[in-house]
Amino acid sequence: MHAIVITEPGGPEKLQLMTVPDPAVGAGEALIEIAASAVNRADLLQRQGFYPPPPGAPPYPGLECSGRIAALGPAVTGWHEGDEVCALLAGGGYAERVAVPAGQLLPVPRGIQVTEAAALPEAACTVWSNVFKLGHLQPGETLLVHGGAGGMGTLAIQLARARGARVLCTAGSPDKLARCRNLGADRAISYRDEDFVEVVREVTDGHGADVILDIMGASYLERNCEALAIDGRLMVIGLQGGTKAQLDLGALLPRRNAIHATTLRARPPAQKAAIVAEVRAQVWPLVEAGEVSPVIDRRVRLADAAEAHRVIEAGGHVGKVLLVT
Repeated sequence: MHAIVITEPGGPEKLQLMTVPDPAVGAGEALIEIAASAVNRADLLQRQGFYPPPPGAPPYPGLECSGRIAALGPAVTGWHEGDEVCALLAGGGYAERVAVPAGQLLPVPRGIQVTEAAALPEAACTVWSNVFKLGHLQPGETLLVHGGAGGMGTLAIQLARARGARVLCTAGSPDKLARCRNLGADRAISYRDEDFVEVVREVTDGHGADVILDIMGASYLERNCEALAIDGRLMVIGLQGGTKAQLDLGALLPRRNAIHATTLRARPPAQKAAIVAEVRAQVWPLVEAGEVSPVIDRRVRLADAAEAHRVIEAGGHVGKVLLVT
């Protein structure tokens, strides 16, 4: 098969389309003939040499894909060859085929094209597991989403709004702010021109954000804590602003704040399967009802993966950039 190989750590030019061995399909796995994959920032980190795949995962980038089941390994039930699916991957999405544990498969939602479905698994599983499963966001509470126009943010806005929360978000341009409002954000905050702590306090009448979904890490840590409500929960899923910061624990104790830092890729298959099952039960009905939709900025050929990485690095996209085979 063909796959995108990282020839050595470096820039987008280090992504090369090459002929590689077909994946073997083990017990409990399905082989997917890939229609599309999506580009995530974790892929850029892997290309740069900072985020190696976990043991046993394919060496090629790609944390999600969609396509059709080409073959099933022993001990797989509930799926058939030819089924249209999308999947959460530990790697290997930038290829023509990938083997994945059956517990990480999702059916393509009704009303969604098979290529579009590649934009859903990673964001849906990340947002569900952090904002709702661990963050316990409730109807009527306030969610602050950083990077509201990104692949993760566009889904988080829609899902939180569909489940009855008030949604605030940050973004960096007038167009992105408008897109976030169109997706359901009650207030879109320009991180270039506004202080999100002040805006959150103003909009919530001093209450603060009950849950914050953060992609920045260190550079936002202090201000995120200032923006939290009493009993607020900060969910850190990205480190674009660095890994180390000082924290005043004395300010957190009386407010009973919680900080969670999580990643999805290295979790054991059983944990991923549990999250996928909850996403199928809780999120997929909202997708099929049209309340949550994949937001796709553009489609790029698999062979042009380097160009897709340049688009993500430039930061002008809204939603997901897809790689189509």
